[in-house]
Amino acid sequence: MKGTSCVFVPVVSLTLKEKQGAEMNSKNLSIKSIGVLLFIVLIAACTGIVGFFIFSGWFSSTGETTAHLAEEVNTRIFGRIEEYMNIPAHILEVYKDQIEKGVIDMGNEAQRERFFASVLLTHTEGLYSFSFGSEEGEYYGARRNPQNEIEIMRNDRSTGGASWYYSLSENYNAGELAVKAGIFDPRTRDWYRTAKGLGKTAFSPVYKHFIMPDLTVSAAAPITESGGKLLGVLGAHITLSRINSSLEEIAGEENGMAVIVEKGSGFLIGNSLGLPNFETLPDGTVRRLTLADGINGMLLQAVKIHETEGKETVRVRNDRGPYIVHFNGFHREGIDWLVLFALPENIFTAGIFRNMGFSLLLAVLAVILAAILCSKAANVLMGPMEDLVLAAESLSSGDLSRRAEVRRNDEIGRVAKALNGMAEKLQALFSSLEEIVKERTAELEERNRELVHNREHLKLILDSAAEGIFGIDRHGNCTFANESCLNMLGYGSFQDLAGKNMHFLIHYASSDGSLMDEKECKIFKSLRAGRGTSVEDEVFWRSDGTHLDVAYSSYPQFRNGEIVGAVITFTDNTERRKNQARINYMTYHDNLTGLYNRTFFEEELKRLDREENFPLAIIFGDLNGLKLTNDVFGHTAGDELLKKSAEALKKACRKDDVIARVGGDEFTIILPRTTPEIAEKICGRIREEFSKVRVNAIKASIAVGYAVKDAPGEPAEETVKDAEEAMYKRKSLTRKAVGSEMIDTIMDTLHEKNPREKRHSESMSRICQEIGRAMKMSETEIRKLKDAGYLHDIGKIILDEDILNKGDELQLLERYLDREMAQHPVAGFRILNLFEDTLDLAEGAFTHHENWDGSGYPRGIKGEEIPLMGRILRGAETYDGILISLEKGVLAREEALEKIREQRGTSLDPGIADILVSMAMDAK
Repeated sequence: MKGTSCVFVPVVSLTLKEKQGAEMNSKNLSIKSIGVLLFIVLIAACTGIVGFFIFSGWFSSTGETTAHLAEEVNTRIFGRIEEYMNIPAHILEVYKDQIEKGVIDMGNEAQRERFFASVLLTHTEGLYSFSFGSEEGEYYGARRNPQNEIEIMRNDRSTGGASWYYSLSENYNAGELAVKAGIFDPRTRDWYRTAKGLGKTAFSPVYKHFIMPDLTVSAAAPITESGGKLLGVLGAHITLSRINSSLEEIAGEENGMAVIVEKGSGFLIGNSLGLPNFETLPDGTVRRLTLADGINGMLLQAVKIHETEGKETVRVRNDRGPYIVHFNGFHREGIDWLVLFALPENIFTAGIFRNMGFSLLLAVLAVILAAILCSKAANVLMGPMEDLVLAAESLSSGDLSRRAEVRRNDEIGRVAKALNGMAEKLQALFSSLEEIVKERTAELEERNRELVHNREHLKLILDSAAEGIFGIDRHGNCTFANESCLNMLGYGSFQDLAGKNMHFLIHYASSDGSLMDEKECKIFKSLRAGRGTSVEDEVFWRSDGTHLDVAYSSYPQFRNGEIVGAVITFTDNTERRKNQARINYMTYHDNLTGLYNRTFFEEELKRLDREENFPLAIIFGDLNGLKLTNDVFGHTAGDELLKKSAEALKKACRKDDVIARVGGDEFTIILPRTTPEIAEKICGRIREEFSKVRVNAIKASIAVGYAVKDAPGEPAEETVKDAEEAMYKRKSLTRKAVGSEMIDTIMDTLHEKNPREKRHSESMSRICQEIGRAMKMSETEIRKLKDAGYLHDIGKIILDEDILNKGDELQLLERYLDREMAQHPVAGFRILNLFEDTLDLAEGAFTHHENWDGSGYPRGIKGEEIPLMGRILRGAETYDGILISLEKGVLAREEALEKIREQRGTSLDPGIADILVSMAMDAK
């Protein structure tokens, strides 16, 4: 029995332990299951609550977000339109005042063409053309042709009232004729009428361009004289096709719709729907489209709501769902547009629904996966963890011989195997450390080779750059330089610069040679401040001692938050500086004479209006005969007269005197520290120098007056006015003498060209007196006929000597029919019409080749339509030719009488012909 008992007790004891372990495992499993279940429920509940709040918030903010986005996009559209429309208004604001002050002379063809071309070259965005229309119907400017090339435009008498376009020459003047467009009168255009009617800068109504298939809007500004007289209208014209592309670009980014319409009319200005804003009808006219033309009924509905309720944001619906439409008004003088942008609400709700479905799926998968992982972790990981911990502790203490027990081929088992494998590898690494060091060394060498390759590649990139690039350390010493840098500075290799202080080598002085301290160097200032800088007006010095105009940028280099040096890039700024100097010169100089212009004169007058310059004298001069020269000999001769006048002024004035051309024929001179006596002497020298100037048959002269400011108080502008008034007084006193001198000079020049013309003038004067006496005219009328006979051919001064001198007197009548010769009555009219003493002779000179039967020239009038003086001169011309023939024996007396009778009633007034017959019969 004892033996049996001894065996039984252990067995019972073992059974009880197994039973207790099983109960404990059962409890552990129950607790784990409840914990896993609670964990799953908690995850699901949190996911649901968070999802509810997130999605409900999204839904509640959808409408507000859509409206805000629609407003933001509309603001961007408004800004784009404002930027586009500000271009022409800005151009007019800049140049209107310059034209009215005479800085830009619309009468100077070369200056005018360069002005219009330069404005188009400067403003490349949106500006189609820039033009000036005068009150006489002339039209000048520049435009971009369909190839985006700039062309010069002319429309005046020389083009017959049509618009002719010329290619742009190298000096920005008209080149070859490119296009002859149709008849065009700017005064009939809406932009001209709008500016003229309002008397200020305004935009015209939108109109169809008369050449291009596009809508156009013009900004226009009236140009007036100082007295308020309208000279014309300056216009800047832009096409509206770019508005469509801008709307498509902005609206397309947000998947919305944008439209611009005119308030009141509802006409379309632009849209993002890819639809036209107008249509061309079969008869060639244009019909503007509106929203009511079926473009979009929803937008039309939104406009009506906006107009009736005044809301800036409107919610409407179509078959695709609700839309938020935002409105914005665009107003300028002459423009009243409405900008609207429509955005669909479903751009946000569609994404919300997609996110809800996707999020719900992810939440379900996450809960399922969490349940599985929690269950596995609870059942599998608890057992072998202790052994893994012990093995890990042994490894961490340095015992590489300890291995973890691998109980199962699961995650813990794999962790145990990995841990064991790691221990074995550590042992192997310790045993083969030398081999590993060799391998790492080889890898390091490969990395070094890659680094060298990368450096060479970087150097190749830097050397390929057109800009000069060099680097400096914190002390200003050169660390690298590319090929462009070496070439521009004249160095053969980087070794010439390496380690040298770049300030003392290339940046030590200004262009005038004055030394620049290192503390004042902007590169070093940038380095010390840690901020980049850009400079455009300094020089770098080359190796040969010459300097190079440069534009450079300097940016500090940082490493670990500290400045270690800087990188400087630079370009050759020589040409740009020359261009800038040229622009500055053109800004303050008259491009024809080289003198200063009105802008410089006004600024210099303010600068010199100081007590140290007193007495400050002003000379005002007005050139005589410029209009005569332009009208008779052309603008080329007029330009030559202005150039020679400028040279005469320079010779007469002192070195420090400021000479300016302030108008077409007006000059002003500022004379600092000049008394009235000296000013009077300089005026005398000016008149003396002008007496030596002669252009063609015009002897130059100028009326000058002066005034002196000798104390502070009254502004210098009043001194200018006093000088101008003094000039006009002198001009009034010498007007007749100047005119008489000009007439005498022209006649003397004509007679020098051809002595026969002098004999003809004297003979005509005598014959006209005889005809006047035969007609029993008063002595006053006879004296007028005497002068008319002498001056009737003054217009021949425009003819070349070979035309004047060809043939003998018998060919006189035939030569009058020559095309060149036929111009002299018009020229004579222009000359005589410019002077008071010859004003009543101009009509006679103009008509002295008109025939009684209407076959004459230049107007082809007949009978008593021809002024009496013209008929008398015509008869005297005929009689003089017959007298010459009688003197030479070419005609007998009876033949001469018959010749006069033949012309009676054809070329000659019958009454005057009868007088000529009597004179011929009485002649010896």
